[in-house]
Amino acid sequence: MLNKIRAYSLQDRGADTVEANVQLGFAADSREYQICKPMLEHFGITQVRLMTNNPRKMDALSQSGVAVTERVPIETGQNRHNKSYLAVKADKLGHLIGKD
Repeated sequence: MLNKIRAYSLQDRGADTVEANVQLGFAADSREYQICKPMLEHFGITQVRLMTNNPRKMDALSQSGVAVTERVPIETGQNRHNKSYLAVKADKLGHLIGKD
């Protein structure tokens, strides 16, 4: 939690979300999705409709043996508050913003 606050502080000073994580010594996106496999297996889930803009999440599920039958985009619309953030997600992390 402390590092998240540090990242927000760097963002307040002009860094984007990726730059803030890198400046703190982390990967641009260090989340891991392996924990999903045993949870989905527990409930017998072998395929999903996944609400995401992040292709890494789709790849992680597919690699763990869960079929992603459909990607449901998460669209909230752009405004002056989130426009730069969404652009960084698309440009630097490959998020599928505005794409079905």
